[in-house]
Amino acid sequence: MHETALFQLSTSTTILLLAGFYLATFLMSLIIGKRHENVDGYMVSNNAIGFGLSAASMIATWIWAASFYASASAGYKFGISGPIHYGLWGALMILFIYPFGMRFRKLAPKAHTLAEIMYARHGKSSQMILAISNIIGSCISLMVNFTAAGALVSVLSPLSFIQGVLIAGVGVLSYTIWSGFRASVLTDFAQLIAMIIAAVVIIPLIFFNLGGPDMLAANMPNLSLAQSDFFSTEAFLQQGAPYLVAVLAYAIGNQTIAQRLFAVREDLIRPTFITATVGYGAIVIGLGMLGLLALFIGLKPLDGNMNNIIPQMASTYLPPFAIGLFFVLVIGSLSSTADADLCALSAIVMTDIYGKSLARGTPNPKRMLFWGRFTMVAATMLGVVFASLRLDILMMLVFVGALWGAIVFPVIMSFYWDRITNKAFTLAVGSAVAMFVVARFELLPMTGAIAVVFELFATVGVGVVAGLMAFGFFGKKVGAICGLLAAAAMLPYSIGFLRDYAVLLSALTSYGVSAIVCVTVSLRSNQRFDFDLLDERVVSFQRSTAALART
Repeated sequence: MHETALFQLSTSTTILLLAGFYLATFLMSLIIGKRHENVDGYMVSNNAIGFGLSAASMIATWIWAASFYASASAGYKFGISGPIHYGLWGALMILFIYPFGMRFRKLAPKAHTLAEIMYARHGKSSQMILAISNIIGSCISLMVNFTAAGALVSVLSPLSFIQGVLIAGVGVLSYTIWSGFRASVLTDFAQLIAMIIAAVVIIPLIFFNLGGPDMLAANMPNLSLAQSDFFSTEAFLQQGAPYLVAVLAYAIGNQTIAQRLFAVREDLIRPTFITATVGYGAIVIGLGMLGLLALFIGLKPLDGNMNNIIPQMASTYLPPFAIGLFFVLVIGSLSSTADADLCALSAIVMTDIYGKSLARGTPNPKRMLFWGRFTMVAATMLGVVFASLRLDILMMLVFVGALWGAIVFPVIMSFYWDRITNKAFTLAVGSAVAMFVVARFELLPMTGAIAVVFELFATVGVGVVAGLMAFGFFGKKVGAICGLLAAAAMLPYSIGFLRDYAVLLSALTSYGVSAIVCVTVSLRSNQRFDFDLLDERVVSFQRSTAALART
């Protein structure tokens, strides 16, 4: 076991770094603030953000606390292939969404949330399913990011965990509440530049301070056979495959991603998402290697908490100036995602709860902005409170992503197949969530016939995941063929095998059940939907309100 005394920043230095960072971002938000705010600008910047800001914002938002801490946890748990599984699949899922995103924008170019389009496509129950799932997901994301801030501050300074959580919460709220999404995007650009600079300095410093290549050669025996195998089956089944399934759901169901999709200029969607794919993968895989280095030297996580691995590595093996850089890197990463969560939550409440429900389609822009800002305050308070639970970041990420798997097939197919109904959407999601919970928490014994049933559903889920990915890039026919081939190839290995991997089984079951129920119920209906109606029903709030005022 490798033991070295931890270095901590002084209280005054910590406060100066935090205050300086959040003051700078607050001043940036003041530059773009408007006396009379436009609600569409507050939520999606009037659908007109350029390439540079959009790509930077996508990378900064996708690189959150989990990207650092969970990638390092993957390296520490699963060895050489751990960070690859985390960073590669996350990057590919950014790439995956753009062909579907182009379809979303084509049908509803003035959308603010995916739930808003579901309201126009199906009705209230489908809209609220998507809205509520995003509210839960974004609240959990806030909690995770504030937890990361608390862990960072408590390890690298004399300040306590709770003090770190409070400072991060107040800091993020202070600059986001002023100009909403536009503030989030602008500060994302600056935060990404700071993260890249810090990462370029920090990762090589830690590596060479540990002993460089000689250290790797000397400590290779510390790794198990599975940890030293680049193609580890254990790492793929326990980390890679569940995470692949989880982030596929994140790409489709997460409002923070959808919001940036709706904000970027329509002709810039493809280059934006391709650039974000490369940028995310490079940064996250590199930072995840810090967990692998911790495994090599036999580091024991402080207090047994995996979230402390990266702060420990920085505190132990970096000089003081680099620890300051690292501090800014992590604060920037978690802040860029926390402000995105606040913007996502405010957009959902403004659009789907107030605009479509309480105001019944005729919202007052001033009142709409009030609800958006009130949501940010309430969400920050909840995030701070729940951060005190100190839950494992990697487990929370996989759980939420797998739960969102229930909506992926119904959402995507609702933009392509005119026979899907509100009933099919609602029953598909409800059934999939119920089966996911049963499998994930083993409410029924995963043995015998029960296990076989779930494994068959999961096999269908494999086909759904493969088919959707192929469908996005190559079209319906290729997608159907790939889905069938993937399910057929998986079937001989599923029965008697997947029951031992609860996380993977439950996630794939969610995909499989939702697809089966959605298709079955839809085929029983003779309804047909005219997709041209989406553009008529989903409009800019400021424009629609002005039109009503003139009539």
